[in-house]
Amino acid sequence: MKIFVLVKEVPDTYGDRKLNLETGLADRGAGDVVLDEITERALEVALSHADKNEGTEVVALTMAPGGSTASVRRALAIGAGSAVHIADEQLAGADLGFTAETLAAAIRRAEPDLVITGNLSTDGSGGVMAAMLAEHLGWAHATALTSVEITPEGISGTRGGQPVSASLPAVISITEAMPDARFPNFKGIMAAKKKPLEVLTLDDLGVSADPAAAPRTIMTAVAEKPPRAAGVKIVDEGDAAEKLVEYLVQNRLV
Repeated sequence: MKIFVLVKEVPDTYGDRKLNLETGLADRGAGDVVLDEITERALEVALSHADKNEGTEVVALTMAPGGSTASVRRALAIGAGSAVHIADEQLAGADLGFTAETLAAAIRRAEPDLVITGNLSTDGSGGVMAAMLAEHLGWAHATALTSVEITPEGISGTRGGQPVSASLPAVISITEAMPDARFPNFKGIMAAKKKPLEVLTLDDLGVSADPAAAPRTIMTAVAEKPPRAAGVKIVDEGDAAEKLVEYLVQNRLV
């Protein structure tokens, strides 16, 4: 079985994250970047299955700038057997639709049995990538899974307490209810330097960045987050309860 796991480089959540007010894009030069934790959990799902099923091939797939090799190598150090890195200057600012089209082309090219993603990235927070990939590929999909079992025939798991299942090939997304990723040890870090890492461009995938070929999302405006306003202060002069109720009613909170 071949399993593709989508991994993503994101701005470190412990640092300040800012938008470029001219482009509307995240300013990735403003701080450190890391491999998104939810994608590491997705990788753990694939690796846990591979540990118990000899012959399982786990491939990390990412779409990121050319300078993101360190993040890709981390996925290899954690345990992925190989990686595919889509890097092309024409992908700068790609929206969800263009991203899904590009990733689907890379997946289709390699013909895996299963694709695993996180349910929600910590930067874009779109939460729709698994479904969009499945639409492009014509595969079944199951999203926001809190438990997963993989068999040669398909996948099963739970979502919102309800059982779900799908036959392969399929795309699934997992939540933070899944176990933490294993930590890369020294042996894994050294081995990652020798593992296959294929770098692809849009030309390699036969995907066009021309917005005339397929309409893309258009940004109409971007602005800084407004400063936090002071809250309403109620001074108790014997009528605090009445004032509080009035405030709640005015703001439709009751």
